[in-house]
Amino acid sequence: MLQVALATEDEVSEAVGSRLISEWGSRLEVGLRLRRGGYGYLRSRMKNFCEMARRSPVLVITELDRTVCPAALCSERTRRLSRPAGLLLRVAVREIEAWLLADHDAIRSFFGRAAAGRLPDRTDAIEYPKEFLLDLALRAPRDVRDDLCPGRGSLSSQGLGYNPRLTQYVYQYWDPQRASQRSPSLARTRQRLRDLAPK
Repeated sequence: MLQVALATEDEVSEAVGSRLISEWGSRLEVGLRLRRGGYGYLRSRMKNFCEMARRSPVLVITELDRTVCPAALCSERTRRLSRPAGLLLRVAVREIEAWLLADHDAIRSFFGRAAAGRLPDRTDAIEYPKEFLLDLALRAPRDVRDDLCPGRGSLSSQGLGYNPRLTQYVYQYWDPQRASQRSPSLARTRQRLRDLAPK
């Protein structure tokens, strides 16, 4: 079994990465989990990730956010670095929430049927996926809504239970294969892992 180090920005991205690697059963498994909070950590450690990837694969999942395109982001992150084949630098377009929204069946089960009519066919095209997801959460069952959405008067953009609740969603509802049909950036990530998995 090939071990893959997983470097991510946050708890939800880590859950997504773990779920993607677990698709390959006995062929791939998560080795090290590298997460310290935010894109700043990933950016500052890219040289280290490249060095690690010369010995064993490293999957880095980051978000496009306001950058023009994934290629520009990857170029900026690895500027002046020799990028080894074992470094899988994958970009969620535009945020990890777009990958979560791409599984319409899971969204219906998790948020309720009221969300079904508002889901776009191509979630990579959503300009602000996190805001879109939070808007859906306003129509979700109360326990889900209370975890995901900020309370009245809160300065936070999300509820206190946002990460744990979406992590639950990833492991119990979300199917990467279904989701990749509506998210090209997710489909490319799954293809890279397919290429990596020992035959």
